[in-house]
Amino acid sequence: MTSTVRRRSHAVPRRRSLASGALGVVLVAGIGATGTGSAQALAGPARADDGARITAEKKVGTREVDITISSPALGTSVKTRILLPKNWTRNSTATWPVLYAFHGGQDDYTSWTRNTDIEAWAAQYNVIVVMPEGDNGSYTDWYNYGKGGTPKWETFHTAEVRQLMERNYHAGALRAVIGNSSGGAGAMAYAARHPGMFKYAASLSGILSMRSIGMPAMLMFTNAGNGQDPFAIWGIPWADDANWQAHDPYTLAPKLRGTGLFFSAGTTGRPGPGDPNVAPWDIGLLSEIAVGANNRDFKRRLDELKIPYTAHIYGDGRHNWPAWVRESKSVWPTLMKSIGARKV
Repeated sequence: MTSTVRRRSHAVPRRRSLASGALGVVLVAGIGATGTGSAQALAGPARADDGARITAEKKVGTREVDITISSPALGTSVKTRILLPKNWTRNSTATWPVLYAFHGGQDDYTSWTRNTDIEAWAAQYNVIVVMPEGDNGSYTDWYNYGKGGTPKWETFHTAEVRQLMERNYHAGALRAVIGNSSGGAGAMAYAARHPGMFKYAASLSGILSMRSIGMPAMLMFTNAGNGQDPFAIWGIPWADDANWQAHDPYTLAPKLRGTGLFFSAGTTGRPGPGDPNVAPWDIGLLSEIAVGANNRDFKRRLDELKIPYTAHIYGDGRHNWPAWVRESKSVWPTLMKSIGARKV
């Protein structure tokens, strides 16, 4: 799904990497327990199993860094934004709980810091927050008409990024995940496809039943609008139904047992608090009606399976950030508790 971006007045400007060439990483000064000091060089940053590597790191806030990852899974280099806790140091032998935050369509790795106060939320806890690039990749390894190959977004997120965070930034094995729109669908799908990887998964207006009536057409229409071949992502609906099922949170719901779950969506197609005054046929309003109905389908599925969850299927609210900020703030303490992140 396409997300509508609410720009904050203090929007993060576009920044260029400090590093160039293939020699390694330029690591920033002042990231540590004291917030001062000289650069802490990381000699030969550890790679992921498939050779994915960090080629640049730049400090963009007090405890906020952007890294560039050369990714075999994607066949290109992309960025990831990281928020580090106050007591984090590069030479520590400790590990920290980690939250992965996925963005929606037509957005990027800066989405959460542009549209929310996630830096302030995270600063209250001893938690690492990782916000990887997702482009319009639909949070899946693309089917490519059965041929596979790049882009492999699921591999990038669940293997490459995860391993690089654990091997270079002391991210631990206590993980939670949150996402908005397509990022919410990705969060729930990853939790189902990798049981035990995440202690908690939260979806904000994500499509959680991909094969419900009208959903394949809606997904393909959205992806075609992003300039993609929609059949290359999960395959042709019905003809490649096995692959659709393999990535559908509704179908995979039994594998979510034991994972903490939260999902939310609007249902009325009317603007909610903070939403712009738009026409009733606005796509952000109409799409949220479909997403809300879809989340109700997912809720019924969990009820049938007797899988515990927390759901907030609300009324008014557009498919955009004002609602997602409220929902994020609401579930944040639960996310932190699920991974043992302590207040600082």
